[in-house]
Amino acid sequence: MAKAIAAPGKKLLLPQDHTLIMIDHQSQMAFATKSIDAVLLRNNAGLVASAAKVFNVSTIVTSVAEKSFSGPVFDEIKDVFPKAEVIDRTTMNSWEDANIVAAVNAIGKPRIVLAGLWTSVCIVGPALSALDQGFEVFVIADACGDVSDEAHKLAMDRMIQAGAQPMTALQYLLELQRDWARGETYNATVAASIKHGGAYGLGLIYAKAMFNAQEGH
Repeated sequence: MAKAIAAPGKKLLLPQDHTLIMIDHQSQMAFATKSIDAVLLRNNAGLVASAAKVFNVSTIVTSVAEKSFSGPVFDEIKDVFPKAEVIDRTTMNSWEDANIVAAVNAIGKPRIVLAGLWTSVCIVGPALSALDQGFEVFVIADACGDVSDEAHKLAMDRMIQAGAQPMTALQYLLELQRDWARGETYNATVAASIKHGGAYGLGLIYAKAMFNAQEGH
């Protein structure tokens, strides 16, 4: 008979057990994205980047044809990682780029978390490739987008059927925090939630302004 213990399940992400790869959050890619509003997409990308910064997650930022076609990476990401090297590539599947794979291997984490544009091309490619090579893969669905609702949904379905685990941007942040008593990251987690957390962030602003409230910290 199973016995409950006060400990996190092994399926939950830890800051130190995964590499975050943010793929092609760029102007040209966003122009054709219709499955999510561009403002919400940028906000969610900023939330993911902020979460990675707060918890010192190993992060790779990559672009496709930045100078010649797709344009710069979103400021919401560059503002969080101003000194990060953006690895530019020509391959639609970043897992086929030697520089990306070298970065993944140098970091050496068994789990890969993906977010980017477009879901059906530049996320499906590395997700299925990494799964095939034995990595555990997570996809932050609302920090991804595609040319249509159908394209995004079918891409998510395809990856889930292959074994990828879906999540959202706010879920990613709160899964890494997981306990409001973790004082060393509490303030930064709340700040990221207020800045990028939508209605949840508004709730935090209200509670702190009106009642000086805080979660069990």
